[in-house]
Amino acid sequence: MRLDITRRDFLKLSGGTAAMLGLSQSWVPKIALALEQAAQRPPVVWMSFMECTGCLESFAKSVNPSTADIVLDIISLNYQENIMAAAGTQAEADLKNTLDKGGYIAIIEGAIAVGIPEAMMVAGKTSLDLVKEVTQNAAATLCVGTCAAYGGVQAMKPNPTGAKGVKDAIGIETVNVPGCPPNPAHILPTIVHYLLFNKLPDLDSDGRPLFLFEQKIHDNCERRAHFDAGRYVGEFGTPEETLQYCLYKMGCKGPETHSPCPKTLWNAKQSWCVKCGNGCIGCMEPDFWDRFEDFYQRLPNVPIPGFVGVKTSADWVGSTLVTATMAGIGIHAIASAATGRYKKHPDIPVKEVPKSKGPSEGSED
Repeated sequence: MRLDITRRDFLKLSGGTAAMLGLSQSWVPKIALALEQAAQRPPVVWMSFMECTGCLESFAKSVNPSTADIVLDIISLNYQENIMAAAGTQAEADLKNTLDKGGYIAIIEGAIAVGIPEAMMVAGKTSLDLVKEVTQNAAATLCVGTCAAYGGVQAMKPNPTGAKGVKDAIGIETVNVPGCPPNPAHILPTIVHYLLFNKLPDLDSDGRPLFLFEQKIHDNCERRAHFDAGRYVGEFGTPEETLQYCLYKMGCKGPETHSPCPKTLWNAKQSWCVKCGNGCIGCMEPDFWDRFEDFYQRLPNVPIPGFVGVKTSADWVGSTLVTATMAGIGIHAIASAATGRYKKHPDIPVKEVPKSKGPSEGSED
């Protein structure tokens, strides 16, 4: 099959995938080979349940090169209601044939109605019946989007349908690539990992691939230096916003969100939420609709680097870090004087800086 991409773009994608998987560039030829031979790999069944189709749209709109072109051409996408050519009886026959053969990758989009199964039905079957049927003979089940992974907005309180993520709904092991919507740059490396190693990646406690979700937004944020220095945007439309200060006070959930967004970026790797001027809303986290429902309310008790066991608020962070830095400079100066480094400059005064006193555990500004 001829793909409508250049060899250069194909190898560029393979190189980017190697980086996402934490592999050296020596793996690029192997990744390229795995993708080229993927037609011989398990077919894919992509099922949509309680969702908005935003996950599929996000995935299909990736570019440079198009993830959708590569994956949809070289992996046999046997069933996906929104983009498949077949319809009606033929579509259902294709699905049944794939499920009977087994060994396919099941990609699930959307939450499952457990409390009131009849809240979603397709061809007389509930979402609960269908997800059991589709995952039964699957070689792997990949949940794309926060709805399939954790229930998403459908599971938000009071959750009248009893919506749940796939794992909680039917008790199977799933690989979760969350997000509202998920980033296509997170989906493809997860699939490639399976094709390359013939096994699922190591997962964190929430079922997310560790090679992608081990770190938090806060660990790699381009505004992190402003957070550490105590420089924050306190109101939109101010000079602080123009200077791209930290958005913690504007409700950024980056300190509590596991995601590689600052590294993978969005929109053809052009930007991401914080770079665009809005704080992270925490959409990669379980129950984020309830945990972070006020997107512009600052997080309480944010852990501060260098202060083991201390959780505090933004105002104290800035002032204390400056004081701590000055204290560190003073200690270094004392040590230097003690070792005779200032002998040539006896006129330089060395003063002890008093230790700063921080607030107690869990205090807020």
